[in-house]
Amino acid sequence: MNQTGKIADRMAITDVIFQYCRAMDRIDAELGYSVWHEDGTADYGAIYHGSGRGFVDWVCGAHRTMLATSHRITNVLVTLNDDKAESESYVIATVRRMVDDRLLQTSTSGRYLDRWSRREGRWAIDRRVYLHDFDEVREITGSTLPETGRRDRADPSYEVWTR
Repeated sequence: MNQTGKIADRMAITDVIFQYCRAMDRIDAELGYSVWHEDGTADYGAIYHGSGRGFVDWVCGAHRTMLATSHRITNVLVTLNDDKAESESYVIATVRRMVDDRLLQTSTSGRYLDRWSRREGRWAIDRRVYLHDFDEVREITGSTLPETGRRDRADPSYEVWTR
């Protein structure tokens, strides 16, 4: 594989990782399903173990009970071997929820260890293992800016992506 092909494959895999975050934050199950191959699996330890599609259903249900979510990816490393690949990416997920009339924010840091394959020209996850590194829970006592985003397909970003 030439260098241009390797760069294109790394970019394609990274884009899928970023699409996963978008799917989680917009609670877009269809987009979330596209991250995994049909037979792909997700292992989030004690949180979830099963199919990738099942994980998307589970997490979208959980996120609907929360006020806000934000997933961010950093430090994406990809190793390529023809139509197979492995990646490690750092994730910081932040969620807000009401508990006993208190606004709580949980920030979780961890890593996704993904095994990939390209099938019919499309990179998707065969197996994801999530490693939890640490988290923090704190009470939020004030917010100064109004929320302008939406957590569904009515979010203004969908208009941008359909142009």
